[in-house]
Amino acid sequence: MLKLINDWYNQHFSNPQVAILALVLLIGSSIIIFTGDILKPILAAIILAYLLDGGVEWLRQLKIPRMIAVFIIFSLFLLLVTLLLFVLAPMLLKQASQFVVAVPNMISTGQQALMLLPEKYPNIISEQVVLEILNSIRTNVTQASQQVLSFSIASVFDLIALMVYMVVVPLLVFFFLKDRNTILQWFGNFLPADRSLVSKVWKELNTKIAGYVRGKFLEILIVWVITFITFLFFGLQYAMLLSFLVGLSVLIPFVGAVVVTIPVVAVAYFQWGYTNDFIYVVIAYGIIQFLDGNLLVPLLFSEMVNLHPAAIIIAVLFFGAIWGIWGVFFAIPLATLIHAIINAWPASHASESDSVSY
Repeated sequence: MLKLINDWYNQHFSNPQVAILALVLLIGSSIIIFTGDILKPILAAIILAYLLDGGVEWLRQLKIPRMIAVFIIFSLFLLLVTLLLFVLAPMLLKQASQFVVAVPNMISTGQQALMLLPEKYPNIISEQVVLEILNSIRTNVTQASQQVLSFSIASVFDLIALMVYMVVVPLLVFFFLKDRNTILQWFGNFLPADRSLVSKVWKELNTKIAGYVRGKFLEILIVWVITFITFLFFGLQYAMLLSFLVGLSVLIPFVGAVVVTIPVVAVAYFQWGYTNDFIYVVIAYGIIQFLDGNLLVPLLFSEMVNLHPAAIIIAVLFFGAIWGIWGVFFAIPLATLIHAIINAWPASHASESDSVSY
């Protein structure tokens, strides 16, 4: 047994480059897992700075000095945050509150519709089954109300933390952008001079994730705007809230589209019933989902993130179970990291065997 373990270790970690990569991954994973809650503002600032740095580099290609480019991108970032907080957020909160107030009426209407089913289809569904369904709905609604109440109490402390983050995170983002090269050089001093495998993995990962994030941002924006215009055209209630949810649903491939369909169809049904307006909205929504999956995604991403659909679903479930909503958000980038490591790992052995044979 010990011999097998020793042979496995020599096979996979005898190359110093592989050992360096494994050490970097181990240290990075340990920091995120054990100190992630403490370092949330720093991690959020690092992610935001990484995303904004693409805009800085684009301005640099236009021969704009880096410091001026940083100020331009950072100013646009602050403007966007301001618009989100003082324009978009109030609209979403208003429609969300209206939706919550309307939920009891929706449930009452749904109960009346369900109670008619045993009369219309006595051979298919019985009154007892309908009563069990209604009891289950009441139980779920009660539990959801309790969760909302507990969230509202806890949100007081979350609001204080959010106010601190709103000051600390932008400052960190600015300094990370301004002193990016200095910070990277400082971290590089802790790594061995010969770290070609780490550099190779990072280069591949950086290219794919940067393209993925920009493409995903555009996808959210395009789907959100088109859905909002469509819902507004048909006069669907809560158009801003529902279109916002549809836009965010693209962050969770396959699953997000299924989940967000439920409130869209429910609102349309309770607003119009089974009428032509309801059918038109559902058809238009289905066309948007079809065009997103079969036209927009291939155009934006192409082979940028070449992952099997099953791997994407497993990554969403796995990282979502570990880190919640943040794990879901970064599931595909993390899966891309694992994919890049797997691709680079055997290549190092191949190159080593080639060098020995010659």
